[in-house]
Amino acid sequence: MKGEEGTKGKEARIVSISLTDSMLKEIDELQKEFGFSGRSEVIRAGIRMLLTDKVEKERLAGNIGCVLIVTHDEEDEASTRIKLRYEDIIKTHLHCKLKNKKCLELFVIEGDAEKIKDMTKEFQANEGMERVRLITA
Repeated sequence: MKGEEGTKGKEARIVSISLTDSMLKEIDELQKEFGFSGRSEVIRAGIRMLLTDKVEKERLAGNIGCVLIVTHDEEDEASTRIKLRYEDIIKTHLHCKLKNKKCLELFVIEGDAEKIKDMTKEFQANEGMERVRLITA
């Protein structure tokens, strides 16, 4: 199946995804705000950001320090279970209740990069997590 011509002369494949009305509205707002030519460009930019983030995380090695920011539903108990498994690398933990029954947690972490990546992946794999962001120095 032929696709449309993508960026940098590479043929792009057409894929189908399902999005909620609210996500489509957000994508349309991003398109207008940042001047993207269409929804596909917004989605491609988001995918590029995820891929860049993945590559940066894969390069982490040795003993590192970083900050992990997590937002999730107030009722989500997975966050507590994950925290307990990684107590040895968590140096500081701040928890803040937000409006709309959401919580924001900030972790200052120091330890083996592989263990930090594992902790980050556990948060990302949990459905109750709204946002997970690892910030490295």
